[in-house]
Order: sequence, then structure tokens, then C-alpha cells
Amino acid sequence: MELKPVDINDRYADKTDESCEFHIAGVVVFGRIEALQRITRALAALPGAQVHGSSADGKIVLTLESDRSACVAEQLQAVQSIPDVISTALVYQHHEAADPLTEDIDDETDSSRVH
Repeated sequence: MELKPVDINDRYADKTDESCEFHIAGVVVFGRIEALQRITRALAALPGAQVHGSSADGKIVLTLESDRSACVAEQLQAVQSIPDVISTALVYQHHEAADPLTEDIDDETDSSRVH
């Protein structure tokens, strides 16, 4: 993987050809009640998005996943541009290196060491 020069003033500076990170964001989307089903379908169609539930008062719980922070920012902009979305609230954001996520976890068979 060849790294490209990074502008330290660019807050979306993870522009490598292959990202080695995993980003996840938890979002609450507020939409017009009468358009809730259409909004939910539009959200579910976004790449890296998963709708986890909604309430009758127009709240939708959504997660966004990507390998770059810039992609998560673009996903958030796409959510906000869906017709009848009133507002969004980012309630959780996390990122970490992707390599540890692919490591096997040893099976702990000695239950006295499990707390």
C-alpha cells in the first residue's frame, strides 16, 4: 500500500488507496411521521447503513460503517439530504485499526479465569 502525502489541515486526511481502519457511527434520524416508511427504505439503501428500528414519533436508529472517516461524513450528508428528514443526531462514533478485528480470539476453557 503506497501512502499519499497528507495535508495536516485536512480533517478527512485518510486518503490511502486501502484503508486499514474501521469506522462506525450511531445516528438518530428524525423524520416526518407520514414519510417514515419511505425514509427508512432510503436509509437502508445507503451503502454501509443499517436501520435498527424506528418509533411512531419519527425517530429512526441507524448505524453507518465504512473504512474511512470521510465516507462516514459523506454518508451523514446523504442521510440529511433525504426528503422529509428533519434532523440527524450523531450519538456515537468509533474507529480503530482493522487488523485486530480479523485476529482469532483464543477459546478460554478455564472458567476460573473468566470474570
